[in-house]
Amino acid sequence: MPKRIPPLSDSQIKNAKPGLKVYQIYDGQGLYMDVDPSGGKWWRFKYQFDGEKRLSLGVYPEVSLLQAREKRAEYRKDVANGIDPGAKRKAAKTGRAELVANSFELVAREWLTKFIDPMSGSHRRRCHAYCHQQQRLH
Repeated sequence: MPKRIPPLSDSQIKNAKPGLKVYQIYDGQGLYMDVDPSGGKWWRFKYQFDGEKRLSLGVYPEVSLLQAREKRAEYRKDVANGIDPGAKRKAAKTGRAELVANSFELVAREWLTKFIDPMSGSHRRRCHAYCHQQQRLH
């Protein structure tokens, strides 16, 4: 049976002082905090999925104890459902990058680079003036 770890309190987290090397304080169920010698405090989640894995949950105090526990609960549900939370997070990040890559702004900038930049300076100025004039009319 796993060792029972008492949950952390806000005062324990606030009072965690940097040491000579990184050390951990544990909240239980895979949630812990790395305390860095420089004073940084990072939330981590340790889980088993095809071996032992870890995820970063954010930096304290930007991510509170409550928020870290909510993320832990979400990731534990994923593991229980046979989903690797690290792979899920990576897939979501890739999806966001693809959305940004296909944004209208990106396409417009590519068009401007391809069709406007090679033009003469005077023609480029006329095109920009026309575009600004059209914006004012709408």
